[in-house]
Order: sequence, then structure tokens, then C-alpha cells
Amino acid sequence: MKTVVISGANRGIGLALAQCYKNRGDRVIALVRRSSEELKHCADRIIEDVDLADEASFSAVAETLSATAIDVLINNAGVLFSESIDEVFSASMLEQYTINALAPIRLSSALKPSLNGGAKIACITSRMGSIADNGSGAYYGYRMSKAALNAGAKSLALDLKGQNVAVALLHPGFVQTEMVNYAGDIDAQTAAERLSKRIDELTIHNSGSFWHSNGEQLPW
Repeated sequence: MKTVVISGANRGIGLALAQCYKNRGDRVIALVRRSSEELKHCADRIIEDVDLADEASFSAVAETLSATAIDVLINNAGVLFSESIDEVFSASMLEQYTINALAPIRLSSALKPSLNGGAKIACITSRMGSIADNGSGAYYGYRMSKAALNAGAKSLALDLKGQNVAVALLHPGFVQTEMVNYAGDIDAQTAAERLSKRIDELTIHNSGSFWHSNGEQLPW
């Protein structure tokens, strides 16, 4: 049985991941602002009032989990807004950078003392953070924040290699969640199953790579 910590686990992909790992017999710890009825049925422990835009939340979570040995940390929480070329200075861009790019690195750093040797960190990113793959433009804040996450997680993989902790950057696919008004071509359960397989395949030797949940390696 592994201990799996998931941020943003109250709905969407995060909830599906919690359900997936619970069904596998693992211990699930959910980090959320507010819980949900569905989460109560699949999380062994729920830590509420976790605001990833608030500096105090990281030290509070680290203290709460200081006696917990973590096998898998999934940085899933994220936000998405759509900015055009005429809205590039909007506050939403800063919010996306704070939650999508900074928070996963800060949370990983805060929980570093609790990571087992051989632990794994999965950062749920997006192929929209790929510069080579951008063929449609727009979504400035989201694209830039995910590109920044990719850069940060790559450094994280290098810095944690000596601790035998591997890091994956994982694009879940176009998933039918509230974030995209339930558009998409796969459901959250399918995405969670695929993501869990990619995490199973993560080793110190492929640490720092950028993957689609279907197993395709993505370009930077």
C-alpha cells in the first residue's frame, strides 16, 4: 500500500485520481480548499482550507504531514482562463502563474522532507505549455504558466535525483471536466487510469520527461 497525496482532489481529474488510487488499495490524502461528498468516500484523509495562493498553506501542510511518509505526490490543482491579445495584462494571468506554476514547486519543496526514498512526484501540466506544439495562439496566461511549470519541474527532477525521487510532467488529455465546460474527448476516470499508469512507469531514469497520459512523449 502506498501513501498518495493529491492536491485539488475534490472534483474533476483530482477526484478521479483519488478514486483510482483508493480502488488500488492505496492510502489517499487529499489537499483541498473545500471537500466534497464524493471525496469523502475515497480519501482516507482530507486536509481542507489549503489555499495554494497563500504562503502559509505550504508550511501548514508540511507541518500536518511531517510524520507521514509520502510515496506519490500529485500536483493536480490548477486554474484556466482565456486571455486574448487584448487582455494580456489581466489579473487572471497572475493567478494562473501562481496556482499552475509556482504552487506545484512550492508544495513539492515543502513536502520534500516527507518524501520516501524512491518516491514519485507527478505534476499535472498541459500540452498547451509546449512551445513547439502551439499552433493556435491565445490562452496567454494558461500557456505561459504551464510552460513555466514544465521548466520548474525539470529543475525539480534534477535537484531531487540525489534523494532518489523521480518527477513526471503529465498532460492528462482533453478531459471532460468543469474547467473546460465538460468538453473533451475522454472522461476523468479514463484520464486518471492513464495518468496512474504513467506514474507507475516513472523511474529515476526517465525523470523530468514530459508525457501525454496516453504514453506519447511530448515536445517542449
